Amino acid sequence: MKFSITVTLKKDVLDPQGKVVQNTLQNLGMNNLKSVRQGKYFEIEINDQDVKKAEKKIDDMCKKLLANLIIEDYKIKKI
Repeated sequence: MKFSITVTLKKDVLDPQGKVVQNTLQNLGMNNLKSVRQGKYFEIEINDQDVKKAEKKIDDMCKKLLANLIIEDYKIKKI
């Protein structure tokens, strides 16, 4: 079973990397940008036949290592 995890900064947290990317894109002539935010993306394949158990394990991975819950949010999607 395979899952995708997208980790992004919470909306209230400043994103200096996203701002640098936005400024660079604008310098390249892409002036219609409203904002850019960066994040992390993971694909994890897990050996489990029970979807609920697998999702719980992936959620635990996010909470324990993949995301900093103080400043980041995450989304899990089965793929």
